[in-house]
Amino acid sequence: MEIFIKIAQLLLSLSILVILHEFGHFAFAKLFKTRVEKFYLFFDPWFSVFKKKVGDTEYGIGWLPLGGYVKISGMIDESMDKEQMKKPPQPYEFRSKKAWQRLLIMIGGVLMNFILAGIIYIGILYAWGEDYLPTENVKYGISVDSAAYGIGFRDGDKILSVNNQTFERFNDLKKEMILNSNKTVQILRNGERKEILIDDKHTLSAGKQSFIQPRFEFVIADFAPDSEAKKAGLQKGDKLIGVNDSSLIFYDQLSHFFKTHKGIKTNLKINRNGKIISIPVQINSDGLIGVAVKPFAGLEFEHTDYSFFASVPAGISKGVDLTKDYLRSFKLIFNPETKAYKSVGSFITIGNMFPGVWDWQSFWSMTAFLSIILGVVNLLPIPALDGGHVVFVLYEIITRRKPSDKFMEYAQIAGFVILISIMVLALKNDIVNFFF
Repeated sequence: MEIFIKIAQLLLSLSILVILHEFGHFAFAKLFKTRVEKFYLFFDPWFSVFKKKVGDTEYGIGWLPLGGYVKISGMIDESMDKEQMKKPPQPYEFRSKKAWQRLLIMIGGVLMNFILAGIIYIGILYAWGEDYLPTENVKYGISVDSAAYGIGFRDGDKILSVNNQTFERFNDLKKEMILNSNKTVQILRNGERKEILIDDKHTLSAGKQSFIQPRFEFVIADFAPDSEAKKAGLQKGDKLIGVNDSSLIFYDQLSHFFKTHKGIKTNLKINRNGKIISIPVQINSDGLIGVAVKPFAGLEFEHTDYSFFASVPAGISKGVDLTKDYLRSFKLIFNPETKAYKSVGSFITIGNMFPGVWDWQSFWSMTAFLSIILGVVNLLPIPALDGGHVVFVLYEIITRRKPSDKFMEYAQIAGFVILISIMVLALKNDIVNFFF
């Protein structure tokens, strides 16, 4: 059931983003009296699921959910309609419009993406406010993965600053560690202050944000089907504080213990409403006891509510900051030493970013972030993307020379090859991550 909820959220989010992105192109085209022949949600090779012609435009839904498109008369685009381009230019065609008008038509989609992200963040802050974890409240220190361990971090380290700069919010501190080049991280370990250098070569394992997490307590929030823990008598809200004679109180400690003791029965020490009890529990062959834990249990978050008028600048600022962060992440992807290209994922990765239960706050947060991603990616100067067309129009404005139709055809083909290569890389990364 969880996977279907993720797929449903992904499809709804993509549908919203594609329709509004293409509407940005459509709106400017109509503004400048340019004919739009097709407006499609999803692609429709060979056949469409639905179509209806209204005026000069055919509106439809394709069967391939990898995006969408508008087909604008007199423009070399993904349709590769060469026959139309052989005919004399018509006043209603894209190629007959002034360069500045064509520029606005091409950037209309990404403008809509950035505007949409800002509007969504405004709505989220007004409706739900904002929760964040202050850095000073990460009282148990951090838990680390193998990449962070290799750099020099250890479970329980307390991060004080990055490049001697402190951050009020722990998430901002993490972003600085990921996105900033050649940084030093000041930590406190067993009461002793230390400094760890992170250079570009060791930029935190393919840009994953899970390289460090705040350490938190193991508190049971729910049970999986056929849960061994539930069969043994554990209850929601139970806090695990030990195994046999060992005192293990953190999620990372206990999950590691379970993974290294597959298939055995062990005595779990439980704190249930202040009463300490011991319950024998069977660890299954996957190294699990069949529970879901309360995220960041034992840590105190801060909450900020926003009035409508306060949410407007705060939402816009949030969108701008996330756009800057995403742009900064590109230097990791294009730097071979960081191996961040291994983190590029396909729709499988994107779908897994949605929660397994339907939560509107999470859905809209993900949709806003994907809108930023779609806007930034479409601005890349790759032929076949909006950014490629923008580069050619800017070239024409600056040099007063228009690229030939033949050049545009070849550029479009080259752009498709690049995009397909990126998609293959992303799919390969997802397959490798899934099986290995």
